[in-house]
Amino acid sequence: MAMTMHVDIVSAEGAIFSGTVEMVFAPAAGGEVGILPRHTPMLTPLKAGEVRVQLPDGEEQHIYVSGGILEVQPHVVTVLADTAVRAKDLDEAKALQAKERAEQLLKDRKGDIDYAKAEAELAEAVAQLRTIQSLRKKHKI
Repeated sequence: MAMTMHVDIVSAEGAIFSGTVEMVFAPAAGGEVGILPRHTPMLTPLKAGEVRVQLPDGEEQHIYVSGGILEVQPHVVTVLADTAVRAKDLDEAKALQAKERAEQLLKDRKGDIDYAKAEAELAEAVAQLRTIQSLRKKHKI
């Protein structure tokens, strides 16, 4: 029997996932991390991207997070996300519009725009699109 751990993924809007898993992949600030049961305790910031959890039955859940904190204990992993959305619920059209809008703001460089905010919006839109593409590849949508 495979070893498992408990995972909670929560945001300000509420809990999006809580359950037993075999492995978690998360977009840590320093790069993607893979967490197995009995992992060394760790606390790291997350960047916008996809959190994947592998369930004991082999199924994978894909969840987009806009950033946050990953806390790892030997048998419990907690993702405290700024925003968390199941990948299947992401709106590709909105993400494309947000990406184009942020790219245009950065390209024009006119007026009183907040470049850091535009860059953050661009990074978030790109991360959402990557999450959608990853889900499509897995499920051949």
